[in-house]
Amino acid sequence: MTTTDQSPALTATATGADTATATGTDTTAADGVEVLRYTAFTTDPAGGNPAGVVLDAAALDDARMLALAAEVGYSETAFVTAHDHAARRYRLRYFSPLAEVAFCGHATVATAVALATRAGTGELVFDTPAGEIRVDTTEDGGQLRATLTSVPAHSRPADEATQVAPTLRALRWSAADLDPALPPQVAFAGNDHLVLAVRSREQLAALDYDFDALHDVMRAHGWTTVHLVHRAAADRLDFHARDPFPVGGVVEDPATGAAAAAFGGYLRTLGLVTEPVRVHLRQGEDMGRPSDLYVDIRPDDDRIRVTGAAVPLPAPAE
Repeated sequence: MTTTDQSPALTATATGADTATATGTDTTAADGVEVLRYTAFTTDPAGGNPAGVVLDAAALDDARMLALAAEVGYSETAFVTAHDHAARRYRLRYFSPLAEVAFCGHATVATAVALATRAGTGELVFDTPAGEIRVDTTEDGGQLRATLTSVPAHSRPADEATQVAPTLRALRWSAADLDPALPPQVAFAGNDHLVLAVRSREQLAALDYDFDALHDVMRAHGWTTVHLVHRAAADRLDFHARDPFPVGGVVEDPATGAAAAAFGGYLRTLGLVTEPVRVHLRQGEDMGRPSDLYVDIRPDDDRIRVTGAAVPLPAPAE
């Protein structure tokens, strides 16, 4: 697991007032921890990727955060472990049901929207295990949105024998299924993701992979997800995406902001971005939770910007 030292500029998150004014859904764990539940990269509670958000996690140790993430059951739960409200700066950690992860895009968007609901829109700064993440929050017609700016993103060719071949076996795909215009690479924007582009939208929709086999390959190479994409048209940078996440104990993510940022770095590394461009990723459609991620890429900047909305979820049934 990744660990983080508390910055001396940040203080323990406050109790009571910070969470009592929440307009989203609050649920309380057995030990009194307040958990907010949001779904990110959607304006519809039936879509997007759910995330837990704990705005007061200063007193929680690693074991409790991991246990709480497993109790919540989403692919990730974000924990604010320290803050400087005046500077709008927060220490943020992310846990899947199985482990801590260095960076999570959808939980970042969810946390930013939760904070903007309480403190107003504007820029927020998150200190994460992956580095400093700046997030700009805005409101349009009553809908809050967040744009995160990634750490410098890049990608490198994936090794055919040790990385691509075993992944294809776990996916039950072959090399002939891949799009030759978008070669396999390991992309990074806070954590690593193997990017594989498939020729057929139908094959992407029919994904049925070997959970244990893919878990083992990903664990061996330190990948957070395998980012599977299909390009909608040769003359556009619009994609359908799916992200298996067995290393987090989750079959699939319906929206993966960290992978979207890494994919932006991948497209830039391939030289497909010659002027500022916004890429649209449609994810979650094949699992019944459609999500829209907007990725802004500049040829002169290796930081990638990912934008999405987030909305509160109903309280879970007792």
